[in-house]
Parts: sequence; C-alpha cells; structure tokens
Amino acid sequence: MTWADIQSFLESWFVNPGIEWQHILIAIGVALVFGGIWLALYQQPRSTVLWFPWIMLFGAFFTVVAIALVQLPLQYYIGQGMSDTWSQGTLNDWLLLAGIPMILVGGLVQEGAKMVPMVAWWRGRKNLDPKMGLAIGAMAGLGFGIFRSFWINAYTLGSGWSFELIGENWFGAISPWWQSFFFIGLQVATSALAGYGLAKGRGWQFYLIAAGINSLMSYSFVLYQKGYLTDNQTAIYLAAGAVLVTIIALWLRYRKEKVEEPTPPVEPAPTISV
Repeated sequence: MTWADIQSFLESWFVNPGIEWQHILIAIGVALVFGGIWLALYQQPRSTVLWFPWIMLFGAFFTVVAIALVQLPLQYYIGQGMSDTWSQGTLNDWLLLAGIPMILVGGLVQEGAKMVPMVAWWRGRKNLDPKMGLAIGAMAGLGFGIFRSFWINAYTLGSGWSFELIGENWFGAISPWWQSFFFIGLQVATSALAGYGLAKGRGWQFYLIAAGINSLMSYSFVLYQKGYLTDNQTAIYLAAGAVLVTIIALWLRYRKEKVEEPTPPVEPAPTISV
C-alpha cells in the first residue's frame, strides 16, 4: 500500500465528485438528525455541553486518521500475507475464517481511536464518574458515527436515489438510510461502553468488549459475501446489534449505583480494673 492510496482514501471522505451542493447539505442535515435522536436517549449531563463539539470532532478525526494510517495498511499486509501463502480459491473457500483477522483489526483500531478523546478527558480528571465516562464515550462515538453517516447519505443521494424508488422496492430503497441511522447508534453505544469501563478502572477490558462488538457487526459483510445473508438481512443484522448494544449502554446509564453504607465504628471493650 502506497501513500497515494492512503491519500486517496482520506480524500474520499471529503471529496464527492458529481454530488450537488444541495445533496451535501441534505446529507449533513440527515446525519445530524440521526445523531441527535441517538444522543437524546443518553440524556447528556449539562457539564458536557461546552466540550460536546470538541469531543465529537476529535472522535471523528482520530478514527478516520487511524483507519487510513493503521487499519488499512494492516489489513493490506495481512491480506498480502494470506495471498502469498494460499491460493485465491482456497481463501474464497475459507473466507469465513480468513476474514476474521481483517475484521478484528478494524474493530480494534476504530474503538481504540475513539478512546483517544476519552483518555484525554480521563487523564485530566482522575476521579471520573462512570456515567460521565459513558457520556463522554457516547459523544466520541457520535462524532465518527455522524461523519460516516454523512458519507453514506451523500453517496446515496449522489447515486440517484429518489422517493420513487420506495414504490419499486421499499426496503431496498430505505436500506442506505436505515444503515446510516443504525450505524450511528452502534458507534455511540460501543464507545459509551468503552468510556464507562475506563471510568470504572477496567478500560482495557471494556475496550476489548467494544472492539469485539464492532468486529462482530462488521462480520456480517463476510457472511454477505459468502451468500449467507442478503442485503435486507445484513441491514436487519446491523439494526438488531445496534439496538441490543444500546439497551446495554442505557441500562448502565440509568441504573442506580449501589452505595455502600459506612460501617459503624466498633466501640472498644470496657476495661476492667482489678
């Protein structure tokens, strides 16, 4: 993989040839609305309002850069190593196993990159409340989720999407918007879990959980390539995963933490004088 390939990937996030400016505005607006719906479920603390745009921005920035500079090169060299070891036919036959390293790299890199603003926040506040950690994580994931959602929306509109398509194949027509919506929910929820674990002192454990969930959801594309899932089933797979992880994150967000009552001091035994 050359630097030109990496540069081309980065430019693809910002340059959309043939897409009209009104489509770009619609894509941005829809992504922001989708993100607002998911974030509203978490009821962010007021103390995060001033930090809100910065955490979102850095969450998106570090993730996109990490994908370009770390994830793609690693996946390229892993794929190159497999191609040098096995034939293409063998790799296709064993795609369900051969695709696992690629998928795991993506989950580990993306969730690690989204944790960068969380760690920066945590280092400045050593006694970070778990629910605050969850809130910061949700915002970091929201930044990347909205950015990717905008990219999906812009590509969808630029490919000639129109409301007339709904009459021909309604689910197929709404599938890109469906994926755009639930992708944000998944990114918010996995990052929220990672932020919660960081504040609880179990950062690496929850990071691996978040990365594992991310990889598991991305594995649906391997199943799709092998013909085990259709387009509609892949979209439902994503939605089901996003909803399930969101439920877990919201349970952590709203559950009442057990407060240990202080142990009453033990009175010393009376001394008996002889």
